[in-house]
Amino acid sequence: MPFTKETASRRRQDRIRAVLPVRVRGKDASGALFEALAHTLDITPNGMRLGGIRHKLNALDTLVVLYRQRRIEFTVMWTRLLSEHSHDEHGEYQVGLQMISQESDPWGLSVAHTNTQAFTSASAVSGAA
Repeated sequence: MPFTKETASRRRQDRIRAVLPVRVRGKDASGALFEALAHTLDITPNGMRLGGIRHKLNALDTLVVLYRQRRIEFTVMWTRLLSEHSHDEHGEYQVGLQMISQESDPWGLSVAHTNTQAFTSASAVSGAA
């Protein structure tokens, strides 16, 4: 389904652009266990869009994401192969994840109480220090 204003209005929460390094553990589409470094592309209080995944994943599978001292379980909601060659299973995927159990501020960024403009300003200030 292509992204449109209609699909954006159906989202329950706004996404906030944030690139955070994470470690991901789970099973790929073939059932093999894997552990990989990846990064968030954007986050919400109960989910994220992940980039840098080089394993084909199945929707509704569970992944564990490790960020700082946190271990959070997510359900894979969707995957998208970014490679131009759709037959290349070793290309890079983007993955949409939804948190299984609600964590209080899992990212340590006060996402639930932050709007995009305030987040950008706070990032610029902390980046200057």
